Amino acid sequence: MKHVLFVCTQNAGRSQMAEAFFTQLAPADVRAGSAGTAPAAHVHPEVVEVMREVGIDLSGRRPRRLDLELQLHAGWAVTMGCGDACPYVPARVDDWDIADPAGQPLERVREIRDEIEQRVRRLVEEDLAAIRSDRTAHELRLERLLPSLVHEFREVRTPEEIRWCADAILDQFSDATVRSYVQTLVLRKARECLRAEVCDPRAA
Repeated sequence: MKHVLFVCTQNAGRSQMAEAFFTQLAPADVRAGSAGTAPAAHVHPEVVEVMREVGIDLSGRRPRRLDLELQLHAGWAVTMGCGDACPYVPARVDDWDIADPAGQPLERVREIRDEIEQRVRRLVEEDLAAIRSDRTAHELRLERLLPSLVHEFREVRTPEEIRWCADAILDQFSDATVRSYVQTLVLRKARECLRAEVCDPRAA
């Protein structure tokens, strides 16, 4: 399962629309989420109105704060105008330069909605294979695991063996819903495997 994260400042307009369109257009094995660096109290009324015009109801949605868990969970991220507050995401990050719909007349909000839909549709049509195969987040997580494992097992295991073991065990958690615990679990299981006479990650 891959997760695409859409981020804007308030999570009350652009990123909410992008998440909704992506959920509508993408296959089930690639999911979307959205968040804001300074979330508003509610989705902008003008955004709710123009999305209702295309059959999507955002009236029950509540803006969500971008937290560490969301950042760790993302396998691909799209930022929209959050500037210096844009998140660190251990994955590929695309930046879409899209105007903020807050306080804009409905005609302008419709234009923004349509632009976001076109960009999301292009993302789904052209980049799904890249999203599914992207290993950036995995490799960054692996690189954070290796120093302590190499330090602990360098006398009994080669660097190649250590990397292979950690890599294989990390892969087992690719669909984990809570990413903040994965590094701890993988580190523990890798240590158990590397201490065994024969390291078999499949049994870890």
